[in-house]
Amino acid sequence: MTTWKIDDAHSEIGFKVKHLMITNVSGYFTRFSGEVKTESEDFHDATITFEAETNSVDTSNQQRDEHLRNGDFFDATQFPKISFVSKKVKKINGDQYKLQGELTIKNQTHPIELDVEHFGVTTDPWGQTKAGFALKGRLHRTDYGLRWNATTEAGGIVLSDEVKLNMEVQLVKA
Repeated sequence: MTTWKIDDAHSEIGFKVKHLMITNVSGYFTRFSGEVKTESEDFHDATITFEAETNSVDTSNQQRDEHLRNGDFFDATQFPKISFVSKKVKKINGDQYKLQGELTIKNQTHPIELDVEHFGVTTDPWGQTKAGFALKGRLHRTDYGLRWNATTEAGGIVLSDEVKLNMEVQLVKA
């Protein structure tokens, strides 16, 4: 069994939400951790756990970040972590996988499927073995109790229910 840890200095946990239905606003979690255990070289049998600190959300706008941390969204004081636990990794072909698991936000747990691309394994200049992945997915924020919204004067909605997930993850062999 090989254990890998997320190298947080070389990983990004990001999301995009459509604002006013005309532009995407991007955000990231800056504090997170994760572990992957696998017997295989190609990660097809991996088990994955992941956590992000909700108060580490960063959209490059302090006022918006404070709103995301309060009870309208993540309620970071009461629910300090977002967590993911894998259920199954399906190798589609070559370096393409589907990762199925359960995502928990604000004590609401729902199944989620992520598209994963594996970029390979290499050894860095300091002798550490690293593996790289890109993960993409989407969720409906209202499923997780993130229900805040508003309407424009014209009757349009301010925030999309759909959230796109974009993650670049580098693992380091423990």
